[in-house]
Amino acid sequence: MSRQRKRAGHSILFLLALLLMASGALRIGTNLGQALAAEADTSEAEASGPLNCPAPPAALAEALSQREATILVQEAALGQRLAALALTEQVIAARLAELTQAEEGLKATLALADGAAEEDVSRLTEVYQRMKPKDAALLFDAMDPQFASGFLGRMQPDAAAAILSGMRPDAAYALSVLLAGRNASVPKQ
Repeated sequence: MSRQRKRAGHSILFLLALLLMASGALRIGTNLGQALAAEADTSEAEASGPLNCPAPPAALAEALSQREATILVQEAALGQRLAALALTEQVIAARLAELTQAEEGLKATLALADGAAEEDVSRLTEVYQRMKPKDAALLFDAMDPQFASGFLGRMQPDAAAAILSGMRPDAAYALSVLLAGRNASVPKQ
């Protein structure tokens, strides 16, 4: 039984091979006529004379030289643009360095001015602290509450308390509210 199966398998393979060869022969046969016709056209064209070139060699050389001249002009223009960009970049870098130097000078000047202002406020706060509380209270009554609260906030608590006790009650209350709420808007986190 196994021989019959092998023989049946061989015969199927043989049949498939024959079908494939027949299919290939048909394809070659149909393309053969087209190939022969193309070969006949080629031989007729060769017999009729030389091929016509779209441009003779002199015209092609002229076109290439014109193209090369155009490219050279474009390269020169590009070189000039690159040189101008490099010069502009140098000018910008120099101006940026000048601005950085000016900014540093301005920061130093502002630091000096802030330091001088802080020194003046500290000195004036010390003067108010050393005054008699009754005399300082008269001055603080006359001052703008925002301004006066700045000085009171810098003073020692006992000196500030003595000045507040000598002020009018409404003015002392206004200064107390300002002192208590001056850090209310500071972020908690």
